[in-house]
This record gives sequence, C-alpha cells and structure tokens, in this order.
Amino acid sequence: MNLSLLQPAPGSVKDRKRIGRGTGSGRGGTSTRGHKGAKSRSGYSSKLGFEGGQMPLQRRVPKFGFKNFNRLEFAPINLDVISALVVNQNTTIVDLVFLQSHGLVSKNDKVKILGRGEINSAVEIHAHAFSKSASELIEKAGGKIVLI
Repeated sequence: MNLSLLQPAPGSVKDRKRIGRGTGSGRGGTSTRGHKGAKSRSGYSSKLGFEGGQMPLQRRVPKFGFKNFNRLEFAPINLDVISALVVNQNTTIVDLVFLQSHGLVSKNDKVKILGRGEINSAVEIHAHAFSKSASELIEKAGGKIVLI
C-alpha cells in the first residue's frame, strides 16, 4: 500500500451539479430555477423575514413591554448555601473571591444575599446587596455585613 492508491470510500463523494450545459445534461434551459419570477434572475436576494408581500410575522404580532437598560441584575445567593460552604471550608470571611472560587458567581456578577435558610456561625459577608431577612439573620448570628 502507498499514498498513490488512497481514494475516498465508495459513495462518499458526489459529483457536483453542472448547471446550464444544454438540454442533454437534464439541467439546461432554466438551470433548475423554474420559470420566470425574481428568484430565477441573477442577483436575487430577499429581505430577512420577507413573505412574498404577505404581512410578515414581525408586523402581525403586536408590540408589548420594554427592556429597562438601567436595571441592575444581581446573582442571588441564599444563606443556606453560604452556611454550608462556611461549615465545609471553615472560614470566617465570605467575599467575592471566595464565591468565585467555589463557582457560585462569575467575575463581573453583582451579588445579593437572600435570607433562605439559617446561618449559625459569625461570618463576615461582603456583597453588593442584602435582603432585610438575610441581614437580620447574619447579625443575629453575630456576623458582619459589608456592602461593596
């Protein structure tokens, strides 16, 4: 066996359509484009969403709502998640670097601590926002809240 004998597996390579080579080819005349109309002409391209003159879907469906571009999106983290981490890792400070290292938030996330669950140890928590219930539970356990 040598490189000159290599060839593709049978049936894996098809011949390309040779269009516009006369009627004997079976694809002469209209060159597989049908008869007349814009699509048979060279240079044809339609607009995105064009439905042949019928009222297009994006104009038939009514508009509603709006996107508030000033909205702040927070990554929510509950106290039960934090307390489980604190017990496992045996730490007293929970900040963004700690949360990133455990895969709870990504680099540019703003973090809000929510009050689901219990926290039993005195922990200093750094975050962008806290819910009322979360802040009460943290301070009741002897912990500290630090707003970033």
